[in-house]
Amino acid sequence: MANIIEVTDLAAPELAPYTDTAELGLKAAGIFVAESPKVIRTALDAGFEAVSMLAEKKYVSGQAADIIARLGDVPVYTADREQLTKITGFKLTQGVLCAMKRRAMQAFPENARRIAVLEDIMNQTNIGAVFRSAAAMGIDGILLTDGCSDPLFRRTIRVSMGTVFQIAWRYAGTSDSGYIEKLKADGWLTAAMALRDDTVSIADERLKNAEKLAIVLGTEGDGLREDTISACDLTVKIPMAHGVDSLNVAAAGAVAFWETRCTDEK
Repeated sequence: MANIIEVTDLAAPELAPYTDTAELGLKAAGIFVAESPKVIRTALDAGFEAVSMLAEKKYVSGQAADIIARLGDVPVYTADREQLTKITGFKLTQGVLCAMKRRAMQAFPENARRIAVLEDIMNQTNIGAVFRSAAAMGIDGILLTDGCSDPLFRRTIRVSMGTVFQIAWRYAGTSDSGYIEKLKADGWLTAAMALRDDTVSIADERLKNAEKLAIVLGTEGDGLREDTISACDLTVKIPMAHGVDSLNVAAAGAVAFWETRCTDEK
């Protein structure tokens, strides 16, 4: 049975996940916040457990009604748009937020053949966009160095359109380049995306024909570390026209994921 609670005290402690904009504090509490009915449904479908929901009144019997039906006795706090803005500090474009429990990171599928590796990317928008492209292009998993921003931060979840819940991801457990040797030992052909002269084209057949390929992407501006590039099997460059010298990391990732996708049925 739905547990609808109208908000009367904007400072109530149970609203803390929605009033606390410090993402690291939520992470320490084992919680993240998903925004919009579509993203919340995706998280629930992936098995994440809701702690509470905050919804604009019209959404309770509207776009969020099916979600509320799935939540059982999980508290659903509701208020009008003006109150929600006071609680969260910003105007909700989708009218619904849901605090959810974090869980252990998932292992990559045993038959994984394509993974993306993100090295020290801190921009939350870029990480969300990479996840969305990776999911769409059939990437089996994403490995992040410890210097990356958390994929379960609110902006990243929103930009990814919930794909952070659909694709397996985990941390490398390090920020140095030693993770490349571990990948190679596990049978991955490692391809560093970098703007250098000693590169192969993204159309190189070795990439598409690789049984297991790890596409390594670096942060905006600095790109990958030199020792990371040196440790990889191949350094790859995307040919560009009109004098354009680089692409946003999310755009470069989308191109690489598509060009190196598996086309057989192995």
